[in-house]
Amino acid sequence: MRLGFSGRTLLGLVALGLGSFTLPTAGQGQEEHRVRGSEVAVFNLAGTVEIVPGSGNEVVVQVNRGGADSSGLEIDLLDVGGRQALVVRYPTDQVVYPELGRGSKTEIRVRDDGTFFGDRRSSGAGEVQISESGDGMEAWADLRIAVPRGQGFSLFLAVGEANMREVDGRVLIETASGNVSVRASAGELSIDTGSGGINVAGFDGDLGADTGSGGVEMSDVRGRDVLVDTGSGSVTGSGISASTFEVDTGSGEIELRAVSSPDVTLDTGSGTVQVELTEDVDNLEVDTGSGDVTISGYRFR
Repeated sequence: MRLGFSGRTLLGLVALGLGSFTLPTAGQGQEEHRVRGSEVAVFNLAGTVEIVPGSGNEVVVQVNRGGADSSGLEIDLLDVGGRQALVVRYPTDQVVYPELGRGSKTEIRVRDDGTFFGDRRSSGAGEVQISESGDGMEAWADLRIAVPRGQGFSLFLAVGEANMREVDGRVLIETASGNVSVRASAGELSIDTGSGGINVAGFDGDLGADTGSGGVEMSDVRGRDVLVDTGSGSVTGSGISASTFEVDTGSGEIELRAVSSPDVTLDTGSGTVQVELTEDVDNLEVDTGSGDVTISGYRFR
């Protein structure tokens, strides 16, 4: 992504443990942690995540554990190169998460400190398999994360859905498998999912959306740079205004309405392209390996 903020940078740094906490047993209710820092990261292998606006100068993480073996989960607070990270740790290489979907499984390399993604050649990383059923530790953690205005925040989630609403900050959301949705938010946003759909409805600021397999839907997006990349999946959108607007899909249709941008690049390996432009353009590039192209409402300046 061509965004100024990068959560991946912090992952290659050495992590120093600041504390370890066991999740509450059944009946003890929700656990809450507060994490302070200009850049805060949260790591979790399995579960749903809700990101909402917060106040003050701390990121507040509410944890609801699930599964028969969830009492074995721990929460670590780490200093990762001077940046604060909350890590939900799964002391196993076999995780069972029923919500993953029938017969589904995901494999991911996890470091000894519980962090993942980033430089996969880092020392201490081992393979962890997350399956819908079978042998292993049946456990997950559903999170509700309150992010203050202007905060730098990164979510690293292996499997599960992530939903963000009404947040204004510098945010990175990275998942291995799972849908991501964003509503009425602003700031600087980068979304990267290996497999899953991305839906953004109402965003003001620079946006990068990348999915290896899955569609991207956008509406009411305004920013300097709006960049979309999908390995396989359609891209649809309406009400998009940007200084630079780029869409690249390996295989999938591109269907866009009410696009306002002087610099537009659209590329699909296989699929039709339909675009409605609402202003004159300085640069327009459209490329499809196989499929019709329809462009309306434009002229070159």
